[in-house]
Amino acid sequence: MISGLSPSVANTIQAASAYANQWRPDASGQTTGQEGKVFATDLRSDSALQKTDNSRTEELSAADRRQVEELKSTDRAVRAHEAAHMAAGGSLVTSGASYSYETGPDGQRYAVAGEVGIDTSKGRTPEETLARAQQIRAAALAPADPSEQDRAVAAAATQMATDARAEIAIARMEENSANQPQESGTDRGNSFGQAIERSLRPNGEAVNFYA
Repeated sequence: MISGLSPSVANTIQAASAYANQWRPDASGQTTGQEGKVFATDLRSDSALQKTDNSRTEELSAADRRQVEELKSTDRAVRAHEAAHMAAGGSLVTSGASYSYETGPDGQRYAVAGEVGIDTSKGRTPEETLARAQQIRAAALAPADPSEQDRAVAAAATQMATDARAEIAIARMEENSANQPQESGTDRGNSFGQAIERSLRPNGEAVNFYA
């Protein structure tokens, strides 16, 4: 979930996969940083850790094993979801993914929910605001299964983009008016309306931002 147009699909998928690998816990359950640093120490060897995990799993009942598999699946989906937000959000992401965990019958913690912070403030100019709005919307809808909160952020970004386009249209109309002979009030009003329509409906077609 994201709290608070767009790179190509191929780049988004590739970046999302990289983020997913970056934030996936290692064998000891600790999260690794960008360079694979682990901020905890466990003196047991990898083989010892694997043996302990296997022994614990073998002791579980069939129902517990099914629950563990479900938790593992949820963990992967949650991490991929947040990774997609971060990949598409780029420089607008204000914080890495944070997760809520559930402890399974095997004693391991699994991510069952998460969120990513993103800067939704306007830019210094209408053009910058428009670009930011498009990226915010792309980040909100980047996961394959956007949450209700994600869709709310996307809707707000769509409105931000619409407002920015209107500001750009007004600025262009005023610039054109300054460079043209004085028009009557009726002509000036018609020019304004046409400028707005051209901005909001490129190529004469209405724009639909919702998936």
